Amino acid sequence: MTAPDPQGWVRTSRDGAVLTVTLDRADQLNAQTPETWSALQQVGESLDDEVRVVLVRGAGRAFSAGLDRSLFSTAPDQAGGLGELAAMSAEDTQERIRGYQAGFRWLRRPGIVSIAVVQGHAIGAGAQLALACDLRVCGEQASFRLPEAVLGLVPDLTGTSTLVEAVGYSRALEMCLTGRPVPAAEAVAVGLALAVVPTEELDAKVAQLVAAVLAPDVDASRETAALVRSAVRNDPDTQDAAERAAQVRRLHALAGRS
Repeated sequence: MTAPDPQGWVRTSRDGAVLTVTLDRADQLNAQTPETWSALQQVGESLDDEVRVVLVRGAGRAFSAGLDRSLFSTAPDQAGGLGELAAMSAEDTQERIRGYQAGFRWLRRPGIVSIAVVQGHAIGAGAQLALACDLRVCGEQASFRLPEAVLGLVPDLTGTSTLVEAVGYSRALEMCLTGRPVPAAEAVAVGLALAVVPTEELDAKVAQLVAAVLAPDVDASRETAALVRSAVRNDPDTQDAAERAAQVRRLHALAGRS
């Protein structure tokens, strides 16, 4: 299976229940464009129910250095650029950004576990793509950075909610306002990443993690993942009720009841 839009520099490969999505623009450090986000969205829309794990990677030495430089143009005729967005009505600009966000948000959809495999830089849109995933595993040279505020902008590709979930309010605020690099070791220490390993061991670590994620019963795994995700936002009573309902479904399944 391949991503429908090759101009987005996104390629995919499938190995059973594992889908690998690769940003394939190594010569530009996997810089992203609106076409990239459209291609990512189409990958999400094309998933079948047999996919249980989605790996997101960057080709070459970086995960993604963020936006393609051409997008920083203030010229209103630069397609997809900041100038074009600024020239549109507020409603149209928000709708355009909503479409961009759809390329990221599906990575937390029910039924899959998404894992960002981060080597080198994950900057701006690159960091937000990694944050869109459930889990992040890093090579020791990896570094995260959200420089949008320093550039007069804000993170708008679903990154703020997932960052706060991962590291908490205070750290998220400091990272976003300063735009400083967060190296891999710190990312693990503060909860931004799950693990850091020597870069040459990254594939082996990811394979080990994928095997562990795939080991439980598929339905129990999906129910559990749904519970953990909902726990972030549910009040205790609502979450307790969700646990009870999910357990009833599992007990009925184990007993052969519909």
